[in-house]
Amino acid sequence: MLLLLVASWSAVWPYLLGTAIAASLGGLVWWLWRTDRIARGGDRAWRQADAMAAGRRTSAEMDAMSGTEFEELVAELCRRDGCTEVRRVGGSHDNGADVVGRLPDGRTMVVQCKRYAPTRAVASREMRDLMGAKVHFRADVAVFVTTSRFSAPSQALAVEHGILAVHRDHLGLWNNGASLPALAGVNGAGQGDRRHRARWKKAYGK
Repeated sequence: MLLLLVASWSAVWPYLLGTAIAASLGGLVWWLWRTDRIARGGDRAWRQADAMAAGRRTSAEMDAMSGTEFEELVAELCRRDGCTEVRRVGGSHDNGADVVGRLPDGRTMVVQCKRYAPTRAVASREMRDLMGAKVHFRADVAVFVTTSRFSAPSQALAVEHGILAVHRDHLGLWNNGASLPALAGVNGAGQGDRRHRARWKKAYGK
């Protein structure tokens, strides 16, 4: 075989050279593809880790926010879930709304945000204010988000008038990845059983 290869070298060497070049180019392309894939994978992993870190804000961090910062957080969560035209309108003349926008299905929404201490409950009059804001802004959906809980009368008003009431526990779920539309499925389901309320009182003193 060696003698045959030497004897026919002048005719064979172009093919051997072409094969070697093709193999080298193939190896280079594979290396570039693998390097790009690793880089993209690293970037994607970094972005996912960053998103997870942002979603792991503790309730204590939310409690430490200013009212404006909390409203911005709620607006950010709405955008994350695919809501459009989201803007913060909170202020001294906000007409009972802090955030407005559109749900992913196109319905308009108005959001009231209350960064209350865990020991304080949202009163029914505040729920009525949101009902008025829904009429004022001609919104299809009204959402009340709080770092606290709702009083029994305010919770009843929310259920009666189809208002999505996001209390502290549901806010934690929303902040950690649950979508706003998904929370509608547990709206009005209460705010924990007796043992949960006992733990709440032990943790927050009321």
